Amino acid sequence: MQKDISLRKKPKQKKLTTDKQRKVIQLFNNLFASGFNLTEIVTFLERSRLLAKVYTDKMRQKLLDGQNLAEMMGALGFSDDVVTQLALSDIHGNTQKSLLKIEAYLSNLLAVKKKLIEVATYPFILVIFLILIMLGLKNYLLPQLENGNFATELISNFPTIFLLGCIFLIFVSLVLYLFAKRMSRIRLLTICSKIPLIGKYFQLYLTAYYAREWGNLIGQGVEMAQIVKLMQVQKSRLFREIGYDMEKALISGQEFHQKVLEYPFFLKELSLMIEYGEVKSKLGSELEIYAEESWEHFFSKLRKAMQLIQPLVFILVAVVIVMIYAAMLLPIYQNMEVNL
Repeated sequence: MQKDISLRKKPKQKKLTTDKQRKVIQLFNNLFASGFNLTEIVTFLERSRLLAKVYTDKMRQKLLDGQNLAEMMGALGFSDDVVTQLALSDIHGNTQKSLLKIEAYLSNLLAVKKKLIEVATYPFILVIFLILIMLGLKNYLLPQLENGNFATELISNFPTIFLLGCIFLIFVSLVLYLFAKRMSRIRLLTICSKIPLIGKYFQLYLTAYYAREWGNLIGQGVEMAQIVKLMQVQKSRLFREIGYDMEKALISGQEFHQKVLEYPFFLKELSLMIEYGEVKSKLGSELEIYAEESWEHFFSKLRKAMQLIQPLVFILVAVVIVMIYAAMLLPIYQNMEVNL
């Protein structure tokens, strides 16, 4: 009985927020730089209580199981992309360099998330107020108006339209999620990269990510045949699929840059950089430089996109306000004309 109670009271592990993930990566990087090994870092975090006990216990368990840093971070809820970067850093030996880049990536991601919340909060509050106003008009003003128009009909049926719209969006999202889950990642991202407006963001992100990881491995002298083998055992599903697909291409005699060009979710410049780097025998360093430029471009475009959201929402709110005024004033003018 006591065992059952203790199991029920066991705290449920929550996924680390982006800010906490960044702080964990920063801690590991600083401690590695100070000469700590993985065991000493976990012991330090347990004693210092800089991280909740539920997470340090999980890290200690992974350590006792003989697992590495990547598997440990995977258990803490880090994304597959971050886990894959850490797993590859064990191979090319630049763990601290990878930690620095992951920290920079998470910092940029956190800034974008904060900007999104900041941009969306005020329009969201305005939309809520508009919904309340429209419900008030439906219940108190519209019943007193004899003549109606399109705007009054829209306001009158607004609760039903709003509810049906929410149900439809949830249903479509669920269908798309299930459809995407069953589809191969290469096929899914091929479709996503062709979507107007947002497709470019997929291309930039994936180009920067893969250019950096390939650059790190090639820079450490890892052969291409070995790289595709390593890709096949990583946690990221896309990484594995590309690894198997590239292995078939290389066996059939296709060049690395030619195969990269066939993937529509990579920018065409990546294939050109690979071809040029192979000729100059500086492929690793050139891919790393190109990756840094691509990351900067990606987050720059993302920040600009965030700044466009607020004006678009304000325009939508303004249109709804005009419709509300039309619903109130047009029937009133019509009644005045009849009385005259």
